[in-house]
Amino acid sequence: MNILLIGSGGREHALALALKRSGDDIQIYANPGNPGIFTYAEYADFDIKDFDAIAKYCKKSKIDLVVIGPEQFLSDGLADVLRAQKIDVFGPSQEASRLESSKVFSKEFMITNNIPTAKYKSFNQKEKKEAIKYLNTCSMPIVIKADGLAAGKGVIVADTLEVAEATINSMFDGKFGKAGSSIIIEEFMVGEEASILAITDGTDYITLAPSQDHKRIFENDKGPNTGGMGVYAPAPVVDNIVLEKVQKEIIEPTLEACKKMGHPFIGCLYVGLMINNNEPKVVEFNVRFGDPETEAVLPLVEGNFAGLLKSAAKGKMKKDLIELNTEHSTCTVILASEGYPGEFEKGFEIDGIIAAEKKGAFVYHSGTAMVDDKLVTNGGRVLAVTCVGEDLQTAIKHVYQRVEKINFKNKYYRKDIGKKGLKYYY
Repeated sequence: MNILLIGSGGREHALALALKRSGDDIQIYANPGNPGIFTYAEYADFDIKDFDAIAKYCKKSKIDLVVIGPEQFLSDGLADVLRAQKIDVFGPSQEASRLESSKVFSKEFMITNNIPTAKYKSFNQKEKKEAIKYLNTCSMPIVIKADGLAAGKGVIVADTLEVAEATINSMFDGKFGKAGSSIIIEEFMVGEEASILAITDGTDYITLAPSQDHKRIFENDKGPNTGGMGVYAPAPVVDNIVLEKVQKEIIEPTLEACKKMGHPFIGCLYVGLMINNNEPKVVEFNVRFGDPETEAVLPLVEGNFAGLLKSAAKGKMKKDLIELNTEHSTCTVILASEGYPGEFEKGFEIDGIIAAEKKGAFVYHSGTAMVDDKLVTNGGRVLAVTCVGEDLQTAIKHVYQRVEKINFKNKYYRKDIGKKGLKYYY
């Protein structure tokens, strides 16, 4: 099977490995890719911004399946362009992708379809005074979200009225560009967060191991939000009771509503949850594999992952092509550049990856580049290091041992990833 993988991050590296492990007949092509992805893939030569060129490449290279990683390509309609050319693609349509690309649309969708979520109000730039006035009726903390895509950084939790007002002003003044031209002011939900990835053909679906991301930059969930500093799976806060509620009250109504809109959701539906007293509510939908959740969850998937995605893309998913490893746990730690998510330096040589991998770690490239035949840092989140263990405590122990083997200047990582999960066992 010839597979084209779109994307260049740690998520795509994890996808590339899972696809490659599906069978000896798997050939992967990637664009833009990264040094880790090209361990398993060949470079696909086309202009990534030219969707018609991508379709032509698929036909010329006899691509059997296109897997789209980043949300921006889905929001811009790449899946629609490819499907119009009769090319099988794993990823939702532009219209279905509005579940992520527009927070306002997503909240209206949830309220209309009785999907549990936080109370909210939306405002645009012309309604700044009304937004500020509304703040004065709210209790703190409050959550303020940019409407559009903001690379995982468009959500601010304001602890005081002053911070909330400053956040609204900065968003409407262009901090996130067009993404912040409309905003949502949302009640702060109490509970524990978790994420569930559902692979779906638009009707049927399968949920992968629930996971728990750590979005804040500092230990004990302090500091600004990032794209994710680490994750572990499975997250015990999602027990069988909670999982059944998520499936019946969130995933199934979402898929049914998308079909009624005339845009069945084919791809990976990411459900970001807040769970309080075993009651799950939706924090956000994403319309693709999460990052770094994918790096923790896919090592627990065994079997023909490529075949599963291919069958979903064709609209008739074959769930028996994979098995979910429910006997082990994973822990993923992000190695970042000091200063992220703010200003940071890059271009520092990386060593120790081979040593970590020899000890059983999966080391996924997120922000790396090859310069003069040397692997160097090239982003805020540089690497995602994952280990599998017979239990969560073992997975945590192993991953931090492997993290110590990898070195680059200004390396920064959180030292408490997975700690929140241990309270369920000890």
